Amino acid sequence: MQRLAVLVALLVSALTFTGGASAVLRVGVADDLGRSPDQSVWFLDSMSELGMSENRITVNFDPAAPTTIPDQWQLDLFVPLATLRGVHPVFSVSPTKARAVAENPNAPELYAQYVGLLARTYPTVNDFIIGNEPNQPRFWQPQFGKSGQNVSARSYYRLLAASYDSLKAVDPGIRVIGLGLSPRGGDRPDASNNVSTSPVRFIDALGKTYRASGRKRPIMDELAYHPYPDHDRDPLMKGYRWPNAGAPNLGRIKQALWDAFRGTAQPLFPEGTRSGGMKVRLDELGWQVDAVPSAAFAYYGRESIRATNENAQARIYGDAIRYFSCDASVHSALFFLLRDEPNLDRWQAGLVRAGGTRRPSFDSVKAAMAQTGGRCQGAMRPWRHTTRVQGARVKWPRKRTQPARRVGMELVLNAQEDALFEAGLYNAHGKRVLKQVGGLDAYRSRVVRFNARFRPGRYTLRVQLKAEMNLSRKSRFSSQLRFTGRR
Repeated sequence: MQRLAVLVALLVSALTFTGGASAVLRVGVADDLGRSPDQSVWFLDSMSELGMSENRITVNFDPAAPTTIPDQWQLDLFVPLATLRGVHPVFSVSPTKARAVAENPNAPELYAQYVGLLARTYPTVNDFIIGNEPNQPRFWQPQFGKSGQNVSARSYYRLLAASYDSLKAVDPGIRVIGLGLSPRGGDRPDASNNVSTSPVRFIDALGKTYRASGRKRPIMDELAYHPYPDHDRDPLMKGYRWPNAGAPNLGRIKQALWDAFRGTAQPLFPEGTRSGGMKVRLDELGWQVDAVPSAAFAYYGRESIRATNENAQARIYGDAIRYFSCDASVHSALFFLLRDEPNLDRWQAGLVRAGGTRRPSFDSVKAAMAQTGGRCQGAMRPWRHTTRVQGARVKWPRKRTQPARRVGMELVLNAQEDALFEAGLYNAHGKRVLKQVGGLDAYRSRVVRFNARFRPGRYTLRVQLKAEMNLSRKSRFSSQLRFTGRR
């Protein structure tokens, strides 16, 4: 009977989910509640009413028991049922310990064998997210080595590359989804807490490891990302400063991948408004909400953050569907969770309160899906990589004509990413007479001073900025100066 159910589910899956290049945004939830037999029917009915078609399910990997699928009986029941109901299961496979790879040199191989086992056991599941937030110490340790260099990307690379090869050996059609990055990281090895890596720098370190390995195959088909707000009271379009990235900053993640993997076998994100190429899965998205008085009985404990209100959450969730559906590179957007956890110290961003009553966001998501069907209702938003430094600009000396006896002048450099600079003063014959080099921190003005006496005549100030993440990305500036009178 179970084999028959799997075969039927395979047929339905083939009919329903072919065509991974579709421009239609899949909307769903990241929630394990549906795999509980007493919740499965309600869970899938709710998803159907909402117009949702994707459910991310957590499947843990224990290095101490690498061939055991936890609660396999639940998955045996839920996966065929969800597939038959038109809900596409996605497995997010995460090690049970943050130091699983650090403590066991065989962990990447054992993990790769484990995801292969999952793929063979559940042939209707063709999407696998490898790990979860490896740029955060809660899920991956260590983040940095003794000298302060990032090491989490290097160890995660081993897991991802081995998993890619293992899953493709089972079925080349399986989509291997990498990273599942947190939108924020401190990049401070000496921090007193949350010793984490920003998403842009993690991708950069991953690309360096890939290039050093000499690998000639990709390591992922899609990239998972968690564009949570910095604070739950932030609107959807309030993002982060580089090198972190929220909902409106996905172009920063696409650029980071281009910087890190250009010219390699790893596919990149499509440019313009094309729908082919690399995809991004927004497999966790949520704004936490205060418990309203009428539902307070269903919760316990104390809230640990400044949550937003239910009406604000409803607007954000509806707007998120409309916004992401106009980005051809976004495969799916999954809200975390469908129903709240009752402990106020944990997660309350669901469309349904812990007691089972619906939030306004339930109706907002339902209306957005009914209106759009996951299709863009306006113009698609194009994206193209840049070969320049983001936000680079130069403020020149105030006066372009100055007396030669002047002994000092200054210019101010700015950029929206970390960069290196070279500033030089050239005479009328093109000979450089002064030069300064150094570093430039994102969003911080760097004042460059030249102190000297100059001969009368015409000069040119030239500035070149190079992006720290990709030194081939450059921005050049120049300005004319004239020194008059005697020296």
